[in-house]
Amino acid sequence: MTSTRTLTLPVPARAVRAVGVLLALAVSVATTLVVAQAPPAQAATLQQVASFGSNPGGLTMFSYRPDGLPANAPVVVELHGCTQDATTYFTSSGWRTFADRHGFALVLAQQSSANNSNTCFNWFEPGDIARGQGEAASIAQMVDYAVANYGSDSRRVYVTGLSAGAAMTAVMLATYPDKFAGGSINAGIPYTCATSMTAAFTCMNPGVDKTPAAWGDLVRGAYAGYSGPRPKVAIWHGQSDTTVAPMNGVELRDQFTNVNGVSQTPTSTGTIASGVTWEDYGGRVRLTKVAGMNHGTAVDPGTADNQCGTAGAYFIDTVCAAYYDVAFFGLDGGTAPPTTTATPPTTTTTAPAPTCITSSNYAHVQAGRAYQSGGYAYALGSNQNLGLYNTFYTATLEQSSPGYWEKC
Repeated sequence: MTSTRTLTLPVPARAVRAVGVLLALAVSVATTLVVAQAPPAQAATLQQVASFGSNPGGLTMFSYRPDGLPANAPVVVELHGCTQDATTYFTSSGWRTFADRHGFALVLAQQSSANNSNTCFNWFEPGDIARGQGEAASIAQMVDYAVANYGSDSRRVYVTGLSAGAAMTAVMLATYPDKFAGGSINAGIPYTCATSMTAAFTCMNPGVDKTPAAWGDLVRGAYAGYSGPRPKVAIWHGQSDTTVAPMNGVELRDQFTNVNGVSQTPTSTGTIASGVTWEDYGGRVRLTKVAGMNHGTAVDPGTADNQCGTAGAYFIDTVCAAYYDVAFFGLDGGTAPPTTTATPPTTTTTAPAPTCITSSNYAHVQAGRAYQSGGYAYALGSNQNLGLYNTFYTATLEQSSPGYWEKC
């Protein structure tokens, strides 16, 4: 494995170890992004914060405070993807639209090439994903700075991220449940799926299958003894993602439903637009699946109330994920999302309890509940590995939505 660094620069050891997996998670911004809408008529801009704490992870802090920001306003932390920076995510993700509209602050953490050659957050480095250490501690210090200096409401702090930033979002929800009321994970990976570069490849694709309890134990272990409320979690995943397999969305669902003490059976389901469906779990966890979308976060450029963002590399023109996250977290003051012609009305149905079917992997494949590849059987839709494709290995599956099978 060769480093992309020049010989004239010092190369930190952990950056070299991370090069391989970080290249795989890289979110290229080689094309110039053009803002489709005119800037709002206001003076507020993205500002760098020179000092915000001891910063053990060596990150950079930026903030955005809309004009007339009231006291005790919420704050949303944004975590960019690989090879991106704070400005890229601020410009393209769409969150600025709603910060202006509803009156909340944005804090953006920025990775450096000194930490990571591809400027990815180190979501799999043990020293960066533990409470009180490394990059996780730096992001927590940014929250503390915003609360102390901007008058932000410490009870209404949220975090969102894309790709490696999404994996780091899961880290923050696990390690600092006392600081975050909720988070949105876009094309991410469960907390502590990997603690090494080698394991990270497997976590990304094809993914790692654990029981909800096993995933939940990893989160509970991140802050031993914590007994307070857990953050709400929104999960977004493109169902054609070849970088971070869609299975990760399901495993994240398992991890955070278990931690929140709710069932893995959805209490309601709905449709945002053609091919964009959501499953709600007790109002605490929501998994949105975007059919046909590859690796990225969902945006929908335009001026309608439910549109946002700028389409570009890894910002995919489908629906405005931030709009639905704002409603899910109550950042809009609790108002119902308006219906526009740009997006069909959201419909809600009470889902019947799925029926668990136990059979051999061979029978599952023959019945269309699974498919086989390389001698193994995989659940249709969730892509969970069921084991060897033969009549001796058995699995128990349920259909949580049409054509989507997963382990009971």
